Amino acid sequence: KEEGDFHAENIRIGNGEIFFDYVSPLGNIKDIQLGVPVSINIENGVAAMALAQMSGLTGEEIKKGMASFRGVDRRFDFKIKNDKVVFLSDYAHHPSEIKQSILSMRALYRDKKLTAVFQPHLYTRTRDFYKDFADSLSLLDEVILVDIYPAREQPIPGVTSKLIYDHLRPGIEKDMCKKEEILNILSKKDIEVLITLGAGDIDNYVPQICELLNKR
Repeated sequence: KEEGDFHAENIRIGNGEIFFDYVSPLGNIKDIQLGVPVSINIENGVAAMALAQMSGLTGEEIKKGMASFRGVDRRFDFKIKNDKVVFLSDYAHHPSEIKQSILSMRALYRDKKLTAVFQPHLYTRTRDFYKDFADSLSLLDEVILVDIYPAREQPIPGVTSKLIYDHLRPGIEKDMCKKEEILNILSKKDIEVLITLGAGDIDNYVPQICELLNKR
């Protein structure tokens, strides 16, 4: 495809990082590191760098800004990132968003086991999309499903997280639990890369999960 005047080249993804070279009529910048290493941020980053260049920032200032940018709270929000374990929180709650998150993590951590804790959001959405949720979550190595976060909705008979659980691909490691049991379940697991997914109140457990994983 034709490249724009401002674009990324030599994109390197892996080991939990993304680096690329920025090409611009105002001057190229090599080895840009993305602070939030998600592929979708490359295009956003190029646009931000073009504006920064036009505003007179130096290449060094732009590199520092890109490496230190921490992104939007709860979208690919890295909480722990070291040689032993990676943990992030993501607000993704539609099947397509979840798929994108998991594929991004796969690209970053090709050789690691990917585990997600998913809290479905709304009974109606679970009823309408449980097969799509199962398809997206089946890209993981391991899934821990917690009860549906109802928000303002009343329960719908027969609609629980088990609909998703039953449609996960054969062979995937899977558990179902109440949110109060998340820490107990995680304490027994060998976690390499963990992501909490959902737009409900699962975020409330992030500090305790951090504490648990940091003790290892």
